Amino acid sequence: MIKTTLKIDGMSCSMCEAHINDVIRKTVPGAKKVSASHAKGEASFLTEEAVDENRLKDAIAATGYECVSVTAAPYQKKGWFGLG
Repeated sequence: MIKTTLKIDGMSCSMCEAHINDVIRKTVPGAKKVSASHAKGEASFLTEEAVDENRLKDAIAATGYECVSVTAAPYQKKGWFGLG
């Protein structure tokens, strides 16, 4: 699995978070655990394969927000209580 984290400017409330989550789900159909935080100014999700960063940035820009950066890193599910 790959965890993709987006730094996003322009989110100011929970409705903004919902808009970003919707955009991610529409742009990346296989996305799992989609989550956005206006307090942190970021969104993250998991996928099996790397995503098209430019397509994602364009989709977010079309909603009025700015995707400042995209980082992707391998993600390994943790076991019970964060062990293993």
